Amino acid sequence: MIALKITDIRRLMAHLLTRPTFDRYSLSEGQVTTFCTFLIEGNWQRSFMDPDESDPAANLIFTPWERVRPYCLSLIKGKRTPLSFKFVFIFPREDLAGFLKKNDIAMSPDNIFGLYLNLSFRDGLLIATTGTSLRAFSLDKSLDKAWDDYILSFLEAQGIAAEKA
Repeated sequence: MIALKITDIRRLMAHLLTRPTFDRYSLSEGQVTTFCTFLIEGNWQRSFMDPDESDPAANLIFTPWERVRPYCLSLIKGKRTPLSFKFVFIFPREDLAGFLKKNDIAMSPDNIFGLYLNLSFRDGLLIATTGTSLRAFSLDKSLDKAWDDYILSFLEAQGIAAEKA
């Protein structure tokens, strides 16, 4: 796990709210505080969807960021900066096997509950924190290291400046 101070907040916010950069991630939870606090529980509600609609997201547990992003943009945009926000993103489940293979990690995707990226803003400071969750205890930290490195390179590829907090 690493904590990164995002030094280019404006650029990260543009990627987060107006570009598809984070759209493949799912949102586990979110919270935005402006004139009041808006809580977002990211659990995918299948019963809301039209049963006749063929939805590729029908088997999701959490809601894809691309579906939540417009609502979060409407909460955050404006003349005043939010007092705070927090978003917990989950790496796409369907990409886990490829991620493990690319990083030479001998682990089944079924043993991984999730790879997380937390974005937390308060008092003008934006912190990105990585995290992993396994279904069983392991002393092997190669997954943690690979996930940390992935997030560092992901941010760098988007031109988002960050430093270790």
